[in-house]
Amino acid sequence: MHFEQKLEKYAELLLHIGLRVKEGQDLMISADLSAAPFTKVVAQKAYEAGMRDVVVDYQDDNITKAKISYAKEEDLDFFTPFRGRVYEELAAADTAFLEIKTPNPSLFDGIDPTRVARYTKAVGAARQGYQAYKTNGRINWLIASVPTVEWAESVFPDLTGQAAVDKLWDSIFFTTRSDQENTVELWEQHVTEMKKNADHLNARDYRKLHYTGPGTDLTIELHPEAMWTCAEFKKEDGSTYIPNLPTEEVFTIPVKDGVNGTISSTKPLNYGGTLLENFSLTFEKGKVVDFTAEKGYETLKNLLDTDDGARFLGEVALVPHQSPISQSGIVFNNTLFDENASCHLALGQAIGFCVKDAQNKSKEELAAMGFNYSLTHVDFMVGSGELSITGETPDGKVEPIFDNGNWAF
Repeated sequence: MHFEQKLEKYAELLLHIGLRVKEGQDLMISADLSAAPFTKVVAQKAYEAGMRDVVVDYQDDNITKAKISYAKEEDLDFFTPFRGRVYEELAAADTAFLEIKTPNPSLFDGIDPTRVARYTKAVGAARQGYQAYKTNGRINWLIASVPTVEWAESVFPDLTGQAAVDKLWDSIFFTTRSDQENTVELWEQHVTEMKKNADHLNARDYRKLHYTGPGTDLTIELHPEAMWTCAEFKKEDGSTYIPNLPTEEVFTIPVKDGVNGTISSTKPLNYGGTLLENFSLTFEKGKVVDFTAEKGYETLKNLLDTDDGARFLGEVALVPHQSPISQSGIVFNNTLFDENASCHLALGQAIGFCVKDAQNKSKEELAAMGFNYSLTHVDFMVGSGELSITGETPDGKVEPIFDNGNWAF
């Protein structure tokens, strides 16, 4: 299969398996200018599928870097309001949203992390309305990635330039099954298998999880109304979509104040253009009260200080160590891929899809059951071949869930 054919299959995968777009629906694509060639392919495939309009919001990482580097301190707190309203208005009109990521792990090297944090927080605040549509299941949305030279060279340091980019493209095609003729059938089989694991966890109705491994001893309380889910999200109208491609995770939300102990990261985290490596978080009554990091300490501190909810967990995700991405041995320096090679947790905003009947609950009702609110939601990887997890049932029985990094049932 030629590169152009794989690229078209990848675009079709994002539209028809990920977003599951409808004829007559509109599409908003947000992407860096470096992703323009692939964005054009997606737009053409969208129109071929009968979509009404494709709106493209191009950004330029270099312009963002310029603002963070040189703007007045107070201007870092400003994000043009209409840029947030546009997303919210399109969401209200049932637009599908595709976010094409073009990671550059070294983008903000040498820049004061507090400046990056202020700008990131301003963007999050301006898009709160849009984020509410996403987290409450009212729109279909998807995050995907396209290689950049900087990203590719960080993943394959023995290669440079186009050679690194080509190898990263091959890795993306492999992990998303876009290099297979029967891509759709393979994804349907994969989703079915993940649903079986989610169904098992829901049937056992675990009230507490206990993580143990190198540098890790953590307990997480779960609420009776929290559900394990995977891959497919369901909109209010009953239609489904898959917001992350690739995806290997089965996930739920914790009780906000029910997390205690210490957890250690197992893969680097690319947060806002800065790599955080070998960090640990210590929780008391749900809140991060202490942390360490071999690299990216100040960036981690700024992430935790985003708002009150940033020091609490909003997601618990289980991924077997034997997943295809993990077995590839590649560290992608990109959460979209690395989180699907490893069990992970997320600091910040909880996911409404994981609460039964969340759309009909008030913010106060959700908060009362331990739902965490924050402007941020950042996944970090904690899984390895040495991680074990047990679950405690409502009657106090302790059962293995993960043994040496893989499902124990």
